[in-house]
Amino acid sequence: MGLLNNLTGWHALIILAVIVLLFGATKLPALAKSVGQSMNIFKSELRDAPAPAPASATDPSATLRDPATAVPLAERQ
Repeated sequence: MGLLNNLTGWHALIILAVIVLLFGATKLPALAKSVGQSMNIFKSELRDAPAPAPASATDPSATLRDPATAVPLAERQ
């Protein structure tokens, strides 16, 4: 079902060769640097993000229950 379940070392080498052909060997270090910077920014944004607030008693979705399971609908998602 997963797309990468059958990915072997040969597949990875072929993908790497295609990337080198598309971008050229001289642009790959700059591409890797920009990907690394983007990942650092993403990680810092995740650390700085506020925690989600719990459902309050005034929230109507918190009191709605699924009749089949008696579980609040907000918890089923």
